[in-house]
Amino acid sequence: MSIEEHRAAVEAVRRRRDQRLRDPEGWLSLVGLHWLHEGENRFGSDPASEVPLVAPSAALQALAGRITVNEGHVTASAEPGVGVTVARDPVPEGLELVDDADEEPTVLALGSLRFYLVRRGERLAIRVKDRAAPAVKAFQGLDYFPIDPRWRLDARLEPAPPGTTIPVPDVLGDVVADASPGVVAFTLDGEVRRLKALEAQPGHLWLIFGDATNGEETYTAGRFLVTGPVQPDNSLEVDFNLTYNPPCVFSSYATCPLPPEGNRLPLRIEAGEKMYRPGQPAPG
Repeated sequence: MSIEEHRAAVEAVRRRRDQRLRDPEGWLSLVGLHWLHEGENRFGSDPASEVPLVAPSAALQALAGRITVNEGHVTASAEPGVGVTVARDPVPEGLELVDDADEEPTVLALGSLRFYLVRRGERLAIRVKDRAAPAVKAFQGLDYFPIDPRWRLDARLEPAPPGTTIPVPDVLGDVVADASPGVVAFTLDGEVRRLKALEAQPGHLWLIFGDATNGEETYTAGRFLVTGPVQPDNSLEVDFNLTYNPPCVFSSYATCPLPPEGNRLPLRIEAGEKMYRPGQPAPG
């Protein structure tokens, strides 16, 4: 791939990233995360509800419905006539909710709001999005380090035994054992560096890492990167120009994983997305 082709490929990824963030149900639309308890949890505009809902664009009922947790089994019911729907149909009594561990969780709709069940370890919560969220309308783009081919590196997967897991902490203080295909090794500044990898889309790896730019230039807690496809000989490409921010940069209602132990590089990775600052126009 030539320098020009590489630049074009990175710019195409950045355009898609921009489009996803402008999506009315993207990360910038998050407006709530409410933890559930065993038994009945009310949702509606009443601030005393377990799942309080606020939608500046529409009037909501004080009690719109109930979400019931019974030993990990979760169902939802709506009050008559309030307009809560699922797949554009009225919510049936005792609708079983599929959580976000599934690729298609059950999404309830009420006006401009969309809300669904999330599972974090043993805890359950309702995540709320607003298609009319001010943060989506205020988004003016992202800021990046300049595209530089020197951050596009040849790497190799050092495979782990089948079934290997590594502890991955998150911003909530939980630690989850996630499957790891192994360690990605590459040479940078004359030294071999290694990052523990997680699984991404088929054939690719996901790296959660920190570096010396974290704090002011990039997100304090770390950054994300999806590698190129792993080849049959375990070679792959790591292009730090494609590094991107965790969802927690865009919303306090996200629940992001943090770099696993050993995944903080003692050098500056001046590549990829810089820290997002709402309301600040992207350069250019």
